[in-house]
Amino acid sequence: MDLAPFMEIILQFILLFFLLFVAIYIYQAMALMTVAKRLGEKKDAWFAWIPILNLVLMAKLAKMPWWPVIFFLVGFIPWVGFLFSIAGMVFMTIWVWRICEARGKPGWWAVLAVIPIIGWVWSFVMWGILAWEKDETPSPKASAPKTSPKKRKVRK
Repeated sequence: MDLAPFMEIILQFILLFFLLFVAIYIYQAMALMTVAKRLGEKKDAWFAWIPILNLVLMAKLAKMPWWPVIFFLVGFIPWVGFLFSIAGMVFMTIWVWRICEARGKPGWWAVLAVIPIIGWVWSFVMWGILAWEKDETPSPKASAPKTSPKKRKVRK
């Protein structure tokens, strides 16, 4: 029995999933970097491209402490790692909630991203909206009342 055709199919699937992973990672990093720049965090926007630093950037954008990122790092410890991972996901949901509100979108969008399968697709769409949709909030200069110069009264 020749296994070559079977192995070829397996390798094609691995390559397909690897390319899909890279494409999604690039999209998510670009979206997070754009959101960071729009929220005024231009200096550290490049954190979006580094796996652990992107979580630090999300905490920074949410104006919350960065230390819950440690929960994701210790999530690999057997037995208790699962609990740390759940705690990390709770913090990440809160961060995304606050980022959504900072961009003028409803915070509950972040909760939708937790739903398995549907939430993954929604997360993809949500970050695109947060990053590239036009700002609906007026800038401070645009909302200032326009005053015209006072007209002089001419005496006759």
